[in-house]
Amino acid sequence: MMELAISFSGHIAKYVQVYESIKQGILLQKLLAHEQLPSKRMLATTLNVSVHTIKEAYEQLLAEGYIYSKERSGYYIAPFEFEWLQQVQTKDTVSLQTNDTVKFDFNTGHVDKAAFPLQAFHKLMKKHFTVDVLSTSPWQGETTLRQEIAHYVERSRGVTCDASQVFVYSGTQSQLQALCHYFGPQTEVGLEEPGFKRVRATLQQCGLLTHPISVDNSGITVPKKAIHMLYTTPAHQFPLGMIMSIERRAALLQWATLNNAFIIEDDYDSEFRYKGLPIPSLANMDQLQRVIYFGTFSKTLLPSLRISYMILPRSLVEPFTRFHQEQKSVVSKVDQLVLADFLAQGLFDKHLAKMRTIYRKKQQTLLATLRSQFSKEFEIIGENAGLHIIVKLPKRLSEHNAIQLAHAVGVNVYPCSTSFQHPTQHGMIIIGYGGLSIEQIDEGITLLASVWQ
Repeated sequence: MMELAISFSGHIAKYVQVYESIKQGILLQKLLAHEQLPSKRMLATTLNVSVHTIKEAYEQLLAEGYIYSKERSGYYIAPFEFEWLQQVQTKDTVSLQTNDTVKFDFNTGHVDKAAFPLQAFHKLMKKHFTVDVLSTSPWQGETTLRQEIAHYVERSRGVTCDASQVFVYSGTQSQLQALCHYFGPQTEVGLEEPGFKRVRATLQQCGLLTHPISVDNSGITVPKKAIHMLYTTPAHQFPLGMIMSIERRAALLQWATLNNAFIIEDDYDSEFRYKGLPIPSLANMDQLQRVIYFGTFSKTLLPSLRISYMILPRSLVEPFTRFHQEQKSVVSKVDQLVLADFLAQGLFDKHLAKMRTIYRKKQQTLLATLRSQFSKEFEIIGENAGLHIIVKLPKRLSEHNAIQLAHAVGVNVYPCSTSFQHPTQHGMIIIGYGGLSIEQIDEGITLLASVWQ
């Protein structure tokens, strides 16, 4: 009869540890078919545990088919065909890639965490975290939040809608997926070239046909192809940062009307405009006839909140709702109620006003440091809005080399080339500044200059 040596550790129940030890021995073929296990009393004495502990472990192994019993004889290892088993991976074969050398991360998705109204949010979280939130939200989102979003876009962007047109999601990609499923795989979509790579990936994963549509100084150009839908970021084009002119907006709306097409307006970074008066959104100009409006709280509050929204034209609300009627909400009910309260109490508008001042100062520091540390051969693009700028590199410095040199001095910057579907002639670097302090921005750019100049 075999001997089993099992050492106990931690706070895991002992019967579980006995069960796991025997199971792993069987899977690794250290315990062979038809070998007899020690009796419950003998193993209990050997391991200095109760007979009940061994009984529970054996019963679990028996229930899962790892062992079998013979009346008045005991327990035996069950025979197995092991060809299907993958090699068991030991802990030391997993290598997690960490980098402790990065001092300054100019990531476009980061925001100023120190300025987040944590106390107010925490107070609202305590208010709403009750037994009343045990049920799930309607799949379209909480009615109170949808109403508050409708009020917000009307006063901030001039978009008139009601709560029935507002749908709450957990990010741009999730609401885009919902649209893709609704419109179907035969839909052809025009995308900004360059443009948001995650949008392109989402559309292609859903089986939609995508067409690159070039951008110029006025934003995305009017499509010449016969397409069903156009995705654009007119408030602050990603990544190049231009703001779409009023003439181009009017031309795109005319194109959509004539071609019976829809425009997805991702109002990306519209809250942060630093020069000139705000330009009306496309949804404001056509009042949601041909425009599907995307908004998010990732940049204005926190990316980790994962709350975004989509506002549909009235003509799409009923068929879209019917199509998705079996869906479930993808956003925490508590978070939705907290955000609705945050909006209703005017706390969001107050926070947004504060963040505009903070980000304006950060951008001023970024631009001033870039202009003082770099020669004019480094061109700055897209500084009128948003939380990032583009630095166009001189021909002597490739995008790859620039990123490698930056990394060597502890600075993370990001490539613009991944936003293009076709190769580009000039290297361009994306520099986000939302998550860094003024001092960190100044020091990080100075370090870049030390290796790029």
